[in-house]
Amino acid sequence: MTDPRFSRDSLLSFAHSLFLSAGLEKDKASAVATYLVEADLMGHSTHGLALAGWYLQSIADGVMTKVGSYETISDRGPSVCWNGNRLPGAWLTSEAVKLAADRAGEFGTATVVIGNSHHIGALAAYLSIATDKGLLVSIASSSPSGAQVAPFGGTKGVYTPDPVAHGIPTLADPILIDISASITTVNMAQRLIREGRQYEADWLMDVEGNPSRDPKVLEAGGTLLPTGGIDHGQKGYGMALIAEAITQGLAGYGRADAPKGTNAAVTVQVWDPEAFGGKDAFLRQTGWLVDTCHANPPRPGVKKVRLPGEAAMSRKRIAVETGVVLYASIMDSLLPHAERLGVDVPKPL
Repeated sequence: MTDPRFSRDSLLSFAHSLFLSAGLEKDKASAVATYLVEADLMGHSTHGLALAGWYLQSIADGVMTKVGSYETISDRGPSVCWNGNRLPGAWLTSEAVKLAADRAGEFGTATVVIGNSHHIGALAAYLSIATDKGLLVSIASSSPSGAQVAPFGGTKGVYTPDPVAHGIPTLADPILIDISASITTVNMAQRLIREGRQYEADWLMDVEGNPSRDPKVLEAGGTLLPTGGIDHGQKGYGMALIAEAITQGLAGYGRADAPKGTNAAVTVQVWDPEAFGGKDAFLRQTGWLVDTCHANPPRPGVKKVRLPGEAAMSRKRIAVETGVVLYASIMDSLLPHAERLGVDVPKPL
């Protein structure tokens, strides 16, 4: 039996109706639907519609703000800071990338920092807002209300996976990098726990500091290992510290304030290559990099050297053409919300 496929438009309409019925304003419901579905199109199944049920519960519980706008803390042209007022992270982040892209056209580069946002989902989903315009973009995020990763050498969680994404324009598809300061994520661990599975390697640490592949150690005070693991975890530790500094530090709101409920801090940076060495010169350099990586002799067991984002872009093109295959448990998790909100569930293709 083949897995059911859904058209992109039907999923967008379904998600938009869910969030609109839950009370989000139209533009915010549209943003959340767009970027959750975009994550599924790219194959980021733990950060797409898998998050929708949690978001809907956050709205019902009053953790996610349904209406209104951000508060501008500072605006100096190329540097902007917002208080996100716990509004949907998808709306805040997409608006920040759009603003940074516009300001980069004026100033060459621009940075927008957001404090007190709700969860923002998959960072890679927002990169094309800038790369489609030929702009270089970086997005960093941290969650001051969570603490699932211990500092290297320690055993108690202090920070979150603290992902960073980069979109690099090239002469063809952009390079799309989405990495985190921990080896794995909380969402993936929760999925494995629900399915009674373990990780393929020791990507976690139990409360006593022993490496583990059992996600259930998180329920007993264990932590996610930093990128680099027990051996070279200082690398992920360093990544996390700078992510915390440029998000919560620059926002002026974070762990030191002990926020309750789901909370995120986000920093968006955009550069216009034309304002530096020039667009053509930039693309010549990134084009060389793409060609050279592709031409690199693959090691045994690897068919071809790829660049980050290639697989995601390929999955998206296939999904748009033939339909989106959602992870098995996602649609079932949304059925109670659809029934509660009176929203029709899309039919598979």
